[in-house]
Amino acid sequence: MTDTLKIPLAGVIGSPISHSRSPALHRHWLKTMSLPGYYIPMDVSQADLGQVIRSLPKMGFVGCNITIPHKENVIEYADLVTDRAALIGAANTLIFRQDGKIHADNTDGYGFIQSLRASAPHWEPRSGPAAVFGAGGAARAIVTSLIDAGAPEIRLTNRTRARSDALRAEFGAKIVVYDWVKAGNTLDEAVTVVNTSSLGMVGKPDFRVPLDGLSAGAVVTDLVYTPLETTFLKRAREFGCVTVDGLGMLIHQAAPAFERWFGMKPEIDDKTRAVVLGQ
Repeated sequence: MTDTLKIPLAGVIGSPISHSRSPALHRHWLKTMSLPGYYIPMDVSQADLGQVIRSLPKMGFVGCNITIPHKENVIEYADLVTDRAALIGAANTLIFRQDGKIHADNTDGYGFIQSLRASAPHWEPRSGPAAVFGAGGAARAIVTSLIDAGAPEIRLTNRTRARSDALRAEFGAKIVVYDWVKAGNTLDEAVTVVNTSSLGMVGKPDFRVPLDGLSAGAVVTDLVYTPLETTFLKRAREFGCVTVDGLGMLIHQAAPAFERWFGMKPEIDDKTRAVVLGQ
């Protein structure tokens, strides 16, 4: 519960942050539910991250989201870390409690699974390998959720192999690491394919991994949502894959955070998606 004598504030911290659709999403929920509050984008460098986070509760913030590139580093500034965030090794949600403690959680995996279930209801993760591009904070959440969903094998590839190797060391033998130069080989008979990297995002390098190994009917999703239809998704659809854009995960991961900060569970519907798209 928030202090009703103050207007509660929340926001999203990242760098860059201008691309984020989270402000539009949370402002929509606040408006439709007639709740007091504001949600603010904040571009914060790694050097300033700790100082900014510690200052926010004093400014009336009840919590904030964390995005690229801070999801892993932010845990060191938390007083309490959920088991889920600790297992993943990254946090995307902070709750500033009334007792002054900073509580870190990770709802990315929840949002990922909910998005796929909603957009690809016939998806069966147990039926074959998963291929995951990237090994950052978001990838850690995706890998954890895929293991929980029963994926028999997770093929992981990253431009810096050491990060993939670190995930394998943490998450075990289900993780099979591929060198980036052989990233296309991860797609053979994969039923789930996920881009967790920033490749293909507006202002970032293109996603250039060959996709000719994709199987028709595979569920392919991109966590990037600017642009909404990435080149990665467009090419995957040309191979007959079921594609899921990154906006669904953004919306579903945001809902539990909103409820914790503002005290009410938001509704996810077509209007929600349209607002986030600026329609």
